[in-house]
Amino acid sequence: MTCRWCDTPYTWDWKGESDTGVAYRAADELHALPPDEVTAQLLDFGVELIVISGGEPLSQQARVLPVVRALRERGIAVEFETNGTVAPGDALVEAGAGFNVSPKLAHSGVAKDRRLVPEVLKRFGQLPRVAFKFVCGDASDLDEVDTLVEEFALRNVWIMPRGQSPEEIDSGMRNLADAVIARKWNLSGRLHVNIWGSKRGV
Repeated sequence: MTCRWCDTPYTWDWKGESDTGVAYRAADELHALPPDEVTAQLLDFGVELIVISGGEPLSQQARVLPVVRALRERGIAVEFETNGTVAPGDALVEAGAGFNVSPKLAHSGVAKDRRLVPEVLKRFGQLPRVAFKFVCGDASDLDEVDTLVEEFALRNVWIMPRGQSPEEIDSGMRNLADAVIARKWNLSGRLHVNIWGSKRGV
């Protein structure tokens, strides 16, 4: 799923045809690897948490499951960053995966029936290791989040300002902070943007 402000087209546009201004070659992004090789590469990072992001990583959850199990057996926490339109299977939940669910809001430009799947959001709301993160452009977007929190009984809510530069993120944090605190939600920046801007890592 894309959006009008998404900044990582190489995670969902496998043909390299999106008009986002981000230059990349789709062929360079596609590398099929066996699960044990993926696991070994991830273990080499020497970290305690691996976040599997997308596009939509749960569309490949059956293929990723062996990697999740192998990492969990070695004491590594695993979290999926998902847009909340694909439900996790029981096997993934039982393997101990956590979920950072980030549904798109109306300002994304994505049709409501594509970005909000009620039965999937209800499923996530029942899981033990879940957080809900919403990207907001301004305080008026929080009203839409209010509606979703109430409708789907969401908890552990995080708000992140929309932005692709440190200046945008800082401004968004200031504009959102009071309204987020008043709702007793959490506020998050985009640390990688503050440090590296829009530059891609390796």
